[in-house]
Amino acid sequence: MEELYTLEKEVGRGSYGVVFEGHMAKTGHRVAIKRLPCSNPECIELYLQELWAMRTMGHAKNHLNVIALHSCLLQTGQRSLKPLRPGKLPLRLVESVLKGSMGGAPQSQERNNVQSTTQRRTNPASRLQDRTNTAQGGAKLPDTTKSSTSDSTTPQRPPNRARKRSAQREEEQPGPLRCLALWLVMEYCDGGDLNQYLLSRPPDAQRNHSVVQQLCSAVAFLHSLGVIHRDLKPDNVLVCVTPKGPVVKVADFGLSKMCEGVMDGDRTRQRFSSTCGSDFYMAPEVWGGLSYTAQADIFSLGVMFWAVLERITFLEEGATQEQLGAYVCKGRSGWLMPLGEALWENADLQLCIPMKFKRAPPLPPPPGPAMCALLLDMLASNPDARPPADQLEARVRSALKVDSH
Repeated sequence: MEELYTLEKEVGRGSYGVVFEGHMAKTGHRVAIKRLPCSNPECIELYLQELWAMRTMGHAKNHLNVIALHSCLLQTGQRSLKPLRPGKLPLRLVESVLKGSMGGAPQSQERNNVQSTTQRRTNPASRLQDRTNTAQGGAKLPDTTKSSTSDSTTPQRPPNRARKRSAQREEEQPGPLRCLALWLVMEYCDGGDLNQYLLSRPPDAQRNHSVVQQLCSAVAFLHSLGVIHRDLKPDNVLVCVTPKGPVVKVADFGLSKMCEGVMDGDRTRQRFSSTCGSDFYMAPEVWGGLSYTAQADIFSLGVMFWAVLERITFLEEGATQEQLGAYVCKGRSGWLMPLGEALWENADLQLCIPMKFKRAPPLPPPPGPAMCALLLDMLASNPDARPPADQLEARVRSALKVDSH
């Protein structure tokens, strides 16, 4: 590793991997390096899905507001790393997913409980194919058991809502064919995630408006490529600090799905069935276990926009750090119900935008009438009533312009 990159320090840890700050050995350029231990087929499928989605975006020329992948390395020994060629998948890992086993790898693993706000679970019956596309960057990584109308083999949200998950680490064992880990080398963001960045600073309306518009642009780009994120939330938006203001980057594509082909002229109309994502940002149809489309991303984005513009925060069960997110208060005890869950239970629920209460001081000015109307459209119970991503940028610009007058 030191011949290519120098690891400096750990900067993040989740259920599936560890992120380090590092530098390119030759240029000294700062990078983020994520180590994903290949401990079981279920985790490996998530890693390959993330790798393929990021490569697809790279082939389409990286968007300013989407995290860029510089390279991917496969670790086969304690000090043995090899770069993966563009357009190629590590066949040993694909084989592990297809067989549902680690090919004779030891079953003993260290388990370390870590905090995670994302509920993820993979169906052991899922399958992957290795397809190399040499003609274009829009290649797909399909499941061999998936129909055109469902993704029932993708990561499943567990029935309980426990906030703690078990992170699995690999005990590195010798062996020429053993795949110990994938290392993803990505651009480094020095401002932390969107929660950390915005809540550590006084509210600023111009900054908030810039963040909202950048996120619109990012999601429009993803959906144009047929990439459905399925876990949009402030934790998965990173920030680069620049003299001209924050540049936000949508990240973490482990739960993303690639739409296969065009349906009625629009790839984003493909339907999915796996219930996955994070409680406070999931759309009503996802909460209800219904099939859903890319419009579920628009609902998640609406929750984020509302939270950013009004500085609405909440504390998750068992956590002490404030998170940006909108919700509905239920009962005298002030129990917080996610918007998606509340709308699933009552599709006619009237959301109060602006909220005017339960906001984190100091308070920014509330969004104007035009922006409030747009937020209500993004948070509509009916997915078809939400604006598609390719229209959202123009609508946000128009709403902000109208409200400024």
